[in-house]
Amino acid sequence: MQPVTRRDMVAGMAAIGIGAIGKPALAMTTNDPDLGPNVLIVDPGAPDAQATIARWFGEQERAHFTDRRRAILLKPGSHRLDIKVGFFTQVAGLGITPGDVTVTGHVHAEADWANGMALVNFWRGAENLTVRPPDGADRWAVSQAAPYRRIHLAGDLALDDGGWSSGGFMADCRVDGTIRSGTQQQWFTRNSRIGGWQGSNWNMMFMGVAGAPATSFPKPPYTTLPTVPVIREKPFLCVGPDGAWSLFVPALRHDAVGVSWDRAPAGRNVPLRDVLIADPATPVAAINRALAAGRHLLLTPGVYRLREPLRVTRADTVVLGLGLATLLVEGGTAALTVADVPGVTIAGLLIDAGAQNSPVLVQIGPPGADGDHRDRPTLLADLFFRVGGAAVGNAGTCLEINSHHVIGDHLWIWRADHGDRDNGRVHVGWDESRATHGLVVNGDHVTCYGLFVEHFQGWQTLWNGEDGRTFFYQNELPYDPPSQRAWRADSSRGWAAYKVADHVRRHEAVGMGVYANLTADPSIVLASAVEVPDTPGVRVSNVTTISLGGGKGTIAHPVNGAGAAARPGSIRQTLVRYGGGGIGPAGAVSRSTGRR
Repeated sequence: MQPVTRRDMVAGMAAIGIGAIGKPALAMTTNDPDLGPNVLIVDPGAPDAQATIARWFGEQERAHFTDRRRAILLKPGSHRLDIKVGFFTQVAGLGITPGDVTVTGHVHAEADWANGMALVNFWRGAENLTVRPPDGADRWAVSQAAPYRRIHLAGDLALDDGGWSSGGFMADCRVDGTIRSGTQQQWFTRNSRIGGWQGSNWNMMFMGVAGAPATSFPKPPYTTLPTVPVIREKPFLCVGPDGAWSLFVPALRHDAVGVSWDRAPAGRNVPLRDVLIADPATPVAAINRALAAGRHLLLTPGVYRLREPLRVTRADTVVLGLGLATLLVEGGTAALTVADVPGVTIAGLLIDAGAQNSPVLVQIGPPGADGDHRDRPTLLADLFFRVGGAAVGNAGTCLEINSHHVIGDHLWIWRADHGDRDNGRVHVGWDESRATHGLVVNGDHVTCYGLFVEHFQGWQTLWNGEDGRTFFYQNELPYDPPSQRAWRADSSRGWAAYKVADHVRRHEAVGMGVYANLTADPSIVLASAVEVPDTPGVRVSNVTTISLGGGKGTIAHPVNGAGAAARPGSIRQTLVRYGGGGIGPAGAVSRSTGRR
């Protein structure tokens, strides 16, 4: 019998409409699933693996806006490899813990192609590996959308390559040596164990990290919290001792400290027979039938062009992308919607806006969602958005969260400030690629870790729900408003980078960086980087504002009317706390009272 391919499976399911119990129409007949030509599955000692890895890196090293997507998956065992990770490339081990897959060599991101400048080393990732570099050191010189997850590094780690870098995100990692942040402007580290940390610039935050430096914001700008209140780690593919593949979904943790894998990891295994493995040729209708029947979804690397959204309607569904699988919207639809159901995971995806305006790109829960999902929160992990860049993109809101009890774990929501200049594909104009909001939160009890939102034309983040929490926020204001009035015609205040609605009574945001680089009109003034209601239950702490480029634009206050202006001649300002009776630097006293 010949091996069954994904397309055979899809055709069979389409023919029978999948069954009521949601099982595949045909069974896989080989141990390794068919993940397509953009996935390299590497057995220990595979003779040709290094040559393929090097060739793929050569194709991806400078491919800032390519449609090529790649995933390199390493089976359990020992590998002697040098893995350079380029654009739109994911490297992942297939063990149940990082110790199951060991690379003697390097798994690294460099910025040689840009003379050491890692400011645009986006869209790549490494996860679920042990790395033993022979020289005792590795490098992960990246900026946004480049997660370093579930890694055990037996050595030191550098986060830059000599030039500037603007990262970044690390979670569930053990680094035996010292992490040197170098020129990193900001960095967020969660649930890890590190041998030490050296370096700081604007905003470094640690949560549940053994070995992290003590809180000392703003000099140096370290914010360290002892625990992570609620988290579920990103799901991953794994291969058991019998060669059987499955999808492992880690369990929910409360008040979490350190890595999740220092003992047998808690969670559940989903066999691949319960997972639809899709590629860009898989019809959206077939995907949605599978989801409605209770199947999970694995999106292999590629660009999926959508004229209708993927619809998640069942509780506990996992949608996982490999190799930064990309959902490109065509026709003004949404890319993905999730019903108001508990326990869903959406992870490892890039969402691309199309030329026709989409009111919302991803919607978690319909408007008015009111389910109580505290015991099974939805997880959004390594979820990235792009509006404009090398092609025209238009959206009203990129991510709208209406459901309660949602966890965001590493979101980069980006209205592009640059395009593919080398190939003449630049579509970033104020009136060409438009988007109002990056994130709108209407649900209650939504928690975000590592939230990056940049360059939108209205409020970058608008929070309407109660009991919201953001731990680490990075924002650049839009570069391209042609004038103060063109930016916001109804007010001279401008649009805050982070807006908590006036009716909200409970909210917390910690470790925030907001930067102005208003190159089209440097005379523009933003009244406040963060706007929140003055009420005892709303607290903001450790805020940095910067006027980039030596003073291109002014941010008059970090929060509401508190704190000094970041402006030409005084480009960096900080505020230690606002709200809950807090007092900022230089006597900037909060106008509200209450317990911090």
